Amino acid sequence: MIPTLAAFVKQRRKLLRLSQPDLAAKAGVGLRFVRELEQGKATLRLDKVNQVLRLFGHELAPAPLDRTELTDQP
Repeated sequence: MIPTLAAFVKQRRKLLRLSQPDLAAKAGVGLRFVRELEQGKATLRLDKVNQVLRLFGHELAPAPLDRTELTDQP
């Protein structure tokens, strides 16, 4: 199973034993942003998401879709 972005960030933060305020400070984003990210808010600034992900050695990037999944739905 592929974790959601929210679950991934929360899991990595806890693995590094960082509080949300610590993560916000290290990533250079606001505490509110970290909370919204971990809660799975649907609209977030991509540049800020990548600021957080870079602390974990990751970034968001385009990924190919399986077109059959898009067309097989009723």
